[in-house]
Amino acid sequence: MEHMEEKRRLMVEALEERPPEALLREPLDYIFADHFRQRMLCNLLDAMVSEDERDLALSRHILAFLRRDFGLHVLDEELDLFPVLLERALPEDRMEDVVSELCAEHSSDKLDADELCRALDAPEKQGRGWKGLFTRFAANERRHLIVENAIVIPMARIRLEPDDLTRIGRHMAERRGITFPENVEGSAR
Repeated sequence: MEHMEEKRRLMVEALEERPPEALLREPLDYIFADHFRQRMLCNLLDAMVSEDERDLALSRHILAFLRRDFGLHVLDEELDLFPVLLERALPEDRMEDVVSELCAEHSSDKLDADELCRALDAPEKQGRGWKGLFTRFAANERRHLIVENAIVIPMARIRLEPDDLTRIGRHMAERRGITFPENVEGSAR
């Protein structure tokens, strides 16, 4: 039992801890680190579904992540990463189809995330349907993350130029109200 509690505690910590601000200089790594946090979200949703009663403390952690960070991540991709990647990709990369599908999934995920927030915010108003919502959201997110980690991020590493990455990182920092971490002595850029 202690092992499971420790595992849950570590997942909650990962969910709550944003990637280091300095990582914004490497925005693809920041996005990848955020993907890890989203996997922790999926694991925590699965844990809630497997329990008889809703864990209200865990609900608050998940709700805070969804309200604070989930939407920012989608904006990072849709406003910056995807457009620049489409601009730099070659026709044979076929990124238009991938990005189009991911953007459609983002729209669907936004609706589910809103419903998920309502379910987490007022658990007493939810019937049994919340378990299906949590399970569907986690499954959709995992699939989405696989595509982004296996296709989008590697292609972006190949196609994006240093100036593209700096611009994306600056926008991500601005979105979060963070001062972009400028070059540090001895860094590659």
